[in-house]
Amino acid sequence: MENSVLPLPPSQIKQASTVLGRAFYDEPLFQYLIPDEARRARLLPSFHSITIRYALRYGEVYTTSKIDGVACWLAPGHTTPTWWGMLRAARHGAPASFGLTGLRRYLPIGSYVEKVHEQAASGMHWYLWGLGVDPSCQHQGIGGQLIQPMLERAARDHLPCYLETMNEINVPFYEKHGFMVVSDGIVPECGLRVWGMVARPS
Repeated sequence: MENSVLPLPPSQIKQASTVLGRAFYDEPLFQYLIPDEARRARLLPSFHSITIRYALRYGEVYTTSKIDGVACWLAPGHTTPTWWGMLRAARHGAPASFGLTGLRRYLPIGSYVEKVHEQAASGMHWYLWGLGVDPSCQHQGIGGQLIQPMLERAARDHLPCYLETMNEINVPFYEKHGFMVVSDGIVPECGLRVWGMVARPS
């Protein structure tokens, strides 16, 4: 059966959150925020359920018919996530409590990422807030399939797309799909490296 790309229905949020939890388990950001492996595995699906609900409210979320990958986009005019919006999204599910230590670790990263975002994409654009494929299904082209519909739509509308990644192995993948590195720096407080990337309409 063909594994086609389609908008994520709300009834599949829990399954999609589990997929993103597994996909981001080894990401440098989450290893830094939640060093304990068991706790990270427990918290990430809950965290990503909030991400997905937020993106459904303020953008679009794509998955596959087999739900083995998820792409969360924020729409033009809503590309700066707000705490109020996150709290509204968390009302419908258990928020991922990283605790005070996790929050203190995240704040300088969030501030740095927001500045990079503002400098790299100051006008109207789509924001690829999160893209993940289940580890058991990676390297099969699913990630590229998931982002293609929005890349094509943004190109038709003459709008750029922006993302940031803290995992160097993601950079060539995004370059393959039309993104260019526009920012490459280190968060001073923690040493995490952040690449800001933009795909501009031709």
